[in-house]
Amino acid sequence: MSTIETLELISEHTCFGGVQRFYSHQSHAIGLPMRFSVFLPAQAHGGKLPALFYLAGLTCTEETFMLKGGAQRVAAELGMILVTLDTSPRGAAIDGEAASWDFGLGAGFYVDATEPPWNAHYKMHSYVLELHQLVVAQLPVDVARVGIFGHSMGGHGALVLALRHPELFRSVSAFAPICAPSQCAWGQKAFTGYLGDSQEHWRLNDASALMASRHAPFPKGILIDQGLADGFLAAQLFPEAFEQACANAQQPLRLRRHAGYDHGYFFISTFVEDHLRFHAEQ
Repeated sequence: MSTIETLELISEHTCFGGVQRFYSHQSHAIGLPMRFSVFLPAQAHGGKLPALFYLAGLTCTEETFMLKGGAQRVAAELGMILVTLDTSPRGAAIDGEAASWDFGLGAGFYVDATEPPWNAHYKMHSYVLELHQLVVAQLPVDVARVGIFGHSMGGHGALVLALRHPELFRSVSAFAPICAPSQCAWGQKAFTGYLGDSQEHWRLNDASALMASRHAPFPKGILIDQGLADGFLAAQLFPEAFEQACANAQQPLRLRRHAGYDHGYFFISTFVEDHLRFHAEQ
């Protein structure tokens, strides 16, 4: 377990009365240095607060959501800590890891790779759990009030992590998540490369497949927002698969479809306040 002395503060910025910080630390799960960012509202001086983890999408970093999401204003009002992380290891020096934008660098898919050479460092599922433990231990986070959400690849990661670790994450939501990665090109490429042919490993990292074996794991509901002008909707995202899985599992789901909105951060920033308030209620 990392200690407070191993956290390197890269930068700090006053923001809506609180502070936006960017950190580096040596990850035991990844075996390399990793970066993450934290927004601490002013209320953090008075005791432990609820926290919300955000998992970003393909090509993003720990900075993307904090710079583009526009969430700090609402988090400051609600007294909520925001935590974001990178989307893959950096510095693994694997041949070909930067050859494509949807696999390798910036595209860890929040899975623990089982296939060489990726299994040496690409352990992003375990890294989210490690970071959860780290921030609970070293920052004023109330361990009983932690939620998770994400976008696209990160929406997939958030749903899977919440379903596999409901004892850690009290609430879950997503923007345009990859809902059935086993059925789309993005997911099939990532799963084949990271997980090989093991259908059990695929199932354990597919939110729609996981929901099929659950019964109402989040009785207060799951929130998903999806833009109908999203160019990836038909071929990659498959929200209808997750919608059907939730119906079969008697899992309350608010799947909101929005005309005119695409896949990017203009869409996310439009509805991010709704997500923070959704998590705050839970």
